[in-house]
Amino acid sequence: MKIYGLQKLTLLDYPGKTACTIFLGGCNFRCPFCHNASLVLGPDPAQAIAEEELFSFLKKRVGLLDGICITGGEPLLSPDLESFLTAVRQLGYTVKLDTNGSFPKRLQSLTASGLIDYVAMDIKHAPNFYSDAAGITVGGTALFSSIDESVHFLLSGAVDYEFRTTLVGELHREEDMEAIGQWISGAKRYYLQKFVDSGDLVGTKASSVSFHPVSFSLARHFCDILRPHIPSTSLRGYDQ
Repeated sequence: MKIYGLQKLTLLDYPGKTACTIFLGGCNFRCPFCHNASLVLGPDPAQAIAEEELFSFLKKRVGLLDGICITGGEPLLSPDLESFLTAVRQLGYTVKLDTNGSFPKRLQSLTASGLIDYVAMDIKHAPNFYSDAAGITVGGTALFSSIDESVHFLLSGAVDYEFRTTLVGELHREEDMEAIGQWISGAKRYYLQKFVDSGDLVGTKASSVSFHPVSFSLARHFCDILRPHIPSTSLRGYDQ
C-alpha cells in the first residue's frame, strides 16, 4: 500500500464515529477543482508512510478509535487494498471508503467480502457534463457507465453510504442540480460541499484557471431544487 498521509483523529469524516483518515496516492481522474493535486498527480515517495508504522499506530488506538477512513486519490486503484482492509478488520475497526465510483466491480467485491461499512461517493456533476468535471478527455461514455453502475449499487442499499458534490461556482448551475436530483433520486444522504481552494488544485497546475465556491444563498437554493428528489440533501462546510 502506498500511504501518503495520516490524520490521526477526525470527528467529521466518518459520521457518528471517531476515526483516523488514511490518504492513498494516485487517481484516474483529473478533476480541475480537486484540492489534492500532490496526491493525484505525483505523490512524493519521500512522504510515504510504511505500513508497519501505520499499523503500529492503529494497534495503539484500539478501543480509542472506532474506525478508519480510506481516501485519496482514488483508493480502489490500490491493488493491495483488500489485504490491507482485512488486516484493519482484524484489529476491530470499521471502514469508511471514499471513492469516485469508477470501479464498481471492485466496490461490489469489497462490500460483499464485508470489508467496507460506509461509502462516500463523489458525484462530480450532472450526467451530461461528467467527463469534463472529471478531467477525462477519452472514454467518457464508458466512464459514466461505470459511475452509474456504482450509483445504482449504492442506491440498492447493499452498504451504508452517502453521495456528495463539491460545489464550484464556475461549474454548477440550477439545471445541473435538477439533473443530479433525478439521477440519484431517493438517495439516503446527499451533501453539497463548499469548495475550498487549497492552493494545490489539479487545474491550476496546467493553466491559470481559477475556481471559487458557490455562495451560501445559492447553495441553499440548490438544496431546495434537490430536496423533492432527495429529502436528505444538506450543506457541508458552510457556516449556517
